[in-house]
Amino acid sequence: MTDTATIEKVSIIVSKGSLEGIYPALIMANGARAEGVEANLFFTFFGLDAITKRRWEHIRLATVGNPGLHLPTVLGGLPGMPDLLTRYLERKMAKLDIPPIPEFIEMIADTGAGLYACKASVDLFELTKDDLVDHVQGIITVGEFYEHAAGGQIVYT
Repeated sequence: MTDTATIEKVSIIVSKGSLEGIYPALIMANGARAEGVEANLFFTFFGLDAITKRRWEHIRLATVGNPGLHLPTVLGGLPGMPDLLTRYLERKMAKLDIPPIPEFIEMIADTGAGLYACKASVDLFELTKDDLVDHVQGIITVGEFYEHAAGGQIVYT
């Protein structure tokens, strides 16, 4: 017997503020929307950088202690290394038509995906709705996030 169950809703938690922490969530949300799957993004802790006006255009690759880079920690900490590797990765992604974070977030929001900021994290970092990009639909509690996520899959990136 073949399992024909499909995912109809996904809620993705974005908690990391680095390039490699944000892009997986955006790619997953974009893919979900392309397949007609309802998608919500919940930005918490440093993931808020992706939707904070003063930060979303300045997201960098984490080069220190990032085992995926296969780069000694001491090299990752050299001055200029995060910027160099970030630009390198951004050029590679552009060749694959993967948009920059601000454009990607706008694209995903335009598909009807929900973008929400975590109230506890917004309060912790002393942010307001005015600090966030216009695509954010609300600052919500964890309980409210669970209400949005009800009946779907929750993914943590």
